[in-house]
Amino acid sequence: MKILQHIFLLVFFSLLAIGVNAQETWKSDLVKLNTDGSLSYIPDKEGNIIPDFSRVGYHHGDKNIPDYSTTITLQPLIAGDCTALIQDAIDKVSLMQPDATGHRGTILLKSGEYKIEGNLYIKAGGIILRGEGDGIEETRLVSLSKNQKALINIQGEGKITEVEGSRIKITDKFVPVGTHSFAVASAKNLKVGDRIIVFRPGTDAWIEAIRMNKIVERQGTKQWKAEEYNLHFERVITAIKGNLITIDNPIVMQLDEKFGGGEIYKYTYDGRINEIGIEDMYLESRYMGEQDEEHSWIGVEFNHAENCWVKGVTARYFAYACVSLEAGAKNITVRECKSYEAKSIPTGGRRYSFNNWGQQNLFMNCLSTQARHDYVTGARVCGPNVFYNCVARESLSDIGPHHRWSVGTLYDNITTDNQINVQDRGQMGSGHGWAGVTQVLWNCKARIVAVQNPWTSGNNYCIGLQGEKTPGHFKDRPDGIWEGHNKSGLIPVSFYLAQLKARQVNK
Repeated sequence: MKILQHIFLLVFFSLLAIGVNAQETWKSDLVKLNTDGSLSYIPDKEGNIIPDFSRVGYHHGDKNIPDYSTTITLQPLIAGDCTALIQDAIDKVSLMQPDATGHRGTILLKSGEYKIEGNLYIKAGGIILRGEGDGIEETRLVSLSKNQKALINIQGEGKITEVEGSRIKITDKFVPVGTHSFAVASAKNLKVGDRIIVFRPGTDAWIEAIRMNKIVERQGTKQWKAEEYNLHFERVITAIKGNLITIDNPIVMQLDEKFGGGEIYKYTYDGRINEIGIEDMYLESRYMGEQDEEHSWIGVEFNHAENCWVKGVTARYFAYACVSLEAGAKNITVRECKSYEAKSIPTGGRRYSFNNWGQQNLFMNCLSTQARHDYVTGARVCGPNVFYNCVARESLSDIGPHHRWSVGTLYDNITTDNQINVQDRGQMGSGHGWAGVTQVLWNCKARIVAVQNPWTSGNNYCIGLQGEKTPGHFKDRPDGIWEGHNKSGLIPVSFYLAQLKARQVNK
């Protein structure tokens, strides 16, 4: 009898396994995961593919975040303001000579409470500000400031500056999304390693085609103007063959001759700083009431900086963000960070927990509560950028590109109890209009989701979503590309990690 029971159980569990395996996994028709870990992409009729998002974050993911020994150790003052204590240490390290890796020094803040009545500024590269943990009883920085600024400001200088005489026309009549190569009029003055801008001009013809000169108006609505939509994508040349050049990161918005095509030019960014880390600390903004506006706005802010990181930081009670990456922030990794209980009026321009205006940035393994836009990009953001494995709880509004044409963002394994939207926002705000293009939702979970395609210039994708599909703000806009709605078992589970692994396979 026991033998028969054993055989029955073996057969039962074998059949169960076969059934579960048959139902559990499925793959996108747009991307194929091969047995060796590589990926194959299926182009649409125009040649567009979902682009490679793996070259984002600190040194494009090719280097681990470093772990340097301590240079200066600080203890909190028993009473009084610690602003000068920490700023003096930052300024001292700023004067040190960087080593071969660009590192100047690491400042360790021992556990305890540091009251900060002013603001902290890092204006030189190679500085790490490290605590002993992000718990309330560990390294705790409490902002007592009444201004709407960041507690920790990483601020370089400068801007993208075109090298005179270096501009070259892209001669391909159409460059699809996802490609790394295209032809230029002449490559004779280019070399591998050149930092270039891929320039996509804003034109009246494109504004007309995207219908952003016809936004239904309300008080304060601004129609889009062509000259405000010139896009500048930072890239590096990796290969040259004749007049065909190859770049490190893909094209994330179509370059179409009928809308002005594209150009490249060499650039400099004098004053941009790098190799800065903020690690393992608890940041708190002291406030007077639930909708108090006169206190610290942001925990950590970056601008004019590249190849930097924030990890293991918890922010509580800030009005705007835990981490905000401004337009000059590039290749920043934000990981294992938490944003709790924002205190501000719950309306426009507040509660953007993890906010990105920069290029090639990575947010991963983060948590946000009581925000309006937990994981969000601003206007005219040039990708690729990635939000991976992040959670939003008690969310007051939606995750996604917030307004005015963000380009090339991956939302991978994002979970929220509210909304994720990629849509024409129309007259919202001051005339947000189309929020973006080449926005990819992969294996996300949300209460409701809208993903629409713009009238021209590319696609938006929703693959493996768990949640309710909604038509969005406007019900007559073209639907995005949807696959596997409410179908569990998507393989690969993470698109970003699969692309990162595939890059190693292809080396």
